[in-house]
Amino acid sequence: MRCIPGPARALSAVALALLVCSCNAGGGSTASPGLPVAYSQSRTLPIQHPGRSSSGKIQHVIIIVQENRSFNNLFYGFPGAKTAKSGFDSSGQKIALQPVGLETNWDIDHSSNSFFAACNGTGSIPGTNCRMNGFNNEYVGCGGGGPPCPNKNPTYSYVPHTETKPYFDMGKQYVLADEMFASNFDASSFISHQYIISGQAVSAVNFPYGAWGCPGGPSDLIGTVGPQRQIPQGYEVVCWDPNTLGDELDAAHLSWGFYTATINGDLGIWSAYQAINHIYNGPDWKTDVITPQTQFFNDVSSGKLRAVSWITPTWENSDHAGSGSNTGPSWVTSLVNAVGKSKYWDSTAIFIMWDDYGGWYDPVAPAYVDYDGLGLRIPLLIISPYAKQGYVSHVHYEHGSILRFAEDQFGLGRLAASDKRATSPQADAFDFSQAPRKFVPIKAPLDARFFMNQPVDHHIPDDQ
Repeated sequence: MRCIPGPARALSAVALALLVCSCNAGGGSTASPGLPVAYSQSRTLPIQHPGRSSSGKIQHVIIIVQENRSFNNLFYGFPGAKTAKSGFDSSGQKIALQPVGLETNWDIDHSSNSFFAACNGTGSIPGTNCRMNGFNNEYVGCGGGGPPCPNKNPTYSYVPHTETKPYFDMGKQYVLADEMFASNFDASSFISHQYIISGQAVSAVNFPYGAWGCPGGPSDLIGTVGPQRQIPQGYEVVCWDPNTLGDELDAAHLSWGFYTATINGDLGIWSAYQAINHIYNGPDWKTDVITPQTQFFNDVSSGKLRAVSWITPTWENSDHAGSGSNTGPSWVTSLVNAVGKSKYWDSTAIFIMWDDYGGWYDPVAPAYVDYDGLGLRIPLLIISPYAKQGYVSHVHYEHGSILRFAEDQFGLGRLAASDKRATSPQADAFDFSQAPRKFVPIKAPLDARFFMNQPVDHHIPDDQ
């Protein structure tokens, strides 16, 4: 295992230096040579035939986005799910997985470099024909003068069941999908969050070198990926104008809200709509991008739940390695319980996803679908009074599957390749012939009162 010295936040500087070196070595210019697939900045909304809906039973879709966990890392040993107790490294050595808590104070590099390393593929295009045995070649932030590594192979780990119990309880009451993959291959939170609002990331790859969105100065650049996964193919300013699900909802006169931290506060870099020029500089920024995240509790209790809501966490509540905290399961539980105890329960579908694999081992190889995907397997929980009970779904999903489900409920069109190709969870994960099930609260160590009064850490970690 190659380790880098210093704490987790030093990791990003090293990883970024490697990425910049690789960019410069390629001789790329600062002008984008053109995008590798058909893409339009047009603000004209696509016209598509809507898919199958729930006949009006679902009037509210909630997308809870957590951070940086592979399926195997978070749901290791879940009954009926595809998980592994051990994995292989690039030398063919079998490694038994060891427990490592959510509250680590070190992180794992999760750029495209780590994806390619973990995949250890045999294809001519990087990240294809994955053998899933190169996780030992990812850079980690423990050891070498930093926090001590918990074991010899820290990436080959799982979260102890004492910490994941609320998530396991949700899966046992509702639906856990064990074939959910990131739509983007590069394991970047920035890219992933773009996919969950617009089904694409304008062919961008890895992390922005400056601000994570508008107003978009000349130095606020991100690399682009080419058709053979060349990185970088060029560079573009991180302030763009693709259509988003928010735009489709606006056009249909339906409400939406993106609950997140302030862009200069605790993990405002997860404020995905900051990168959408017409949102950032339009009326939606003040009315539909909502801070702090805890305003969601007030909106639910006061009868103001939107048709579609996204909720991103603070750093402390994110499940992200390096946060030094294990409050993520309680945070998610408090959101679910708030909806379950409200008047909205009978008309709501909740999707809980983790944006990328975060560098953690997973045995299931992703399929190659295009130049930008798929990425490694991530968890997906589906909670609704119409969700099947205690059901493990083995259907192949991705980010676009959640968008497609929401689009179908409200008769909206497709946004991009990912939601056009993706399978909606509706047919396999839901049973709309049944009466809505009564909500049974999920138990967790902390409840909404804790999060409503939780101090905010205004430090923004460097590498997400």
